[in-house]
Amino acid sequence: MIFLTVGTQLPFDRLVELLDGWAARNPDIKIFAQIGDAAYQPQHFEYCAFLNEKEYATAFDGADFILAHAGMGTILSSLMAGKPVVVFPRIAALGEHRNEHQLATCRKLEELKGCYIAYENDELLRLLDNLQSLEGEQISPFASDELLDSLDRFISNDGLPLPTSP
Repeated sequence: MIFLTVGTQLPFDRLVELLDGWAARNPDIKIFAQIGDAAYQPQHFEYCAFLNEKEYATAFDGADFILAHAGMGTILSSLMAGKPVVVFPRIAALGEHRNEHQLATCRKLEELKGCYIAYENDELLRLLDNLQSLEGEQISPFASDELLDSLDRFISNDGLPLPTSP
């Protein structure tokens, strides 16, 4: 099953409509979506506007693949659960968000195992057509020792720049 989530702040009709067209051509793939206050209403998969925490967890846990906007909560949850996540960023220039931070987020995540980025419609459709080849990568929910040590040194230094090794 694919679980599509667009977050709770803004609808993402472009993504929902694109997935609906793909679902019409792939009726054997189960899809459930949380689409927010969308103008576009899908015809080829089940959906709701919003899910409470328990409903979201049930849909997420039951999914084999996660499809989402570039929301860090969804991306991190997917990676911690070891589920492949396909990310399709909102584009501010198309009126889908306030700025282009989702594009910047995706550029930083491009090489991350288990996270598949699609910037264009045809890229997303190719990923969906090849779902069975997508693999998840489970990450730890905890920061690395290296990051924690670096933060500790930064705090101990009262925010002063850390000395660099020669």
